[in-house]
Amino acid sequence: MTFESRQRRFMAEINVIPLVDVVLVLLVIFMVTAPMLYRGMDINLPKSATNTIKPEMRAVLSIEKDQRLYLDKDPIGIAQLEQKLKILKHEHADVSLYLRADRDVPYGIVVQVMDGVKKAGIEKIGMVTEPVGPERIGGSSIARKSSRKS
Repeated sequence: MTFESRQRRFMAEINVIPLVDVVLVLLVIFMVTAPMLYRGMDINLPKSATNTIKPEMRAVLSIEKDQRLYLDKDPIGIAQLEQKLKILKHEHADVSLYLRADRDVPYGIVVQVMDGVKKAGIEKIGMVTEPVGPERIGGSSIARKSSRKS
């Protein structure tokens, strides 16, 4: 076998192993140095006997698809709702209530629950919803029905 009979082959593929090694080393460096980059100011705060910021009590009232009610994680009946909320309002005067209802729950049930919340004396009530994704914008059945009529 002579020198002329051997043909040299060139490797045409990129070796990614050294690239992965470099990227992992850089990742470790950034993970170690990132917490050190943010440095707050060292100040001595004055002491106060009273606290001006009061923590707010928050409760979540959930209505499931089968119309079961939960106050935070505890199951509750619709008949007990007003009484439990009055106790909650008595214990925490500035309670905020967030209402989470399944989209398939009848509207009348949601109104009945909100009526019980108002009768209990809770003024701060919020509705929990999911954000609309880009695939849902303009894709609702109401928008389709209104566009067919015109």
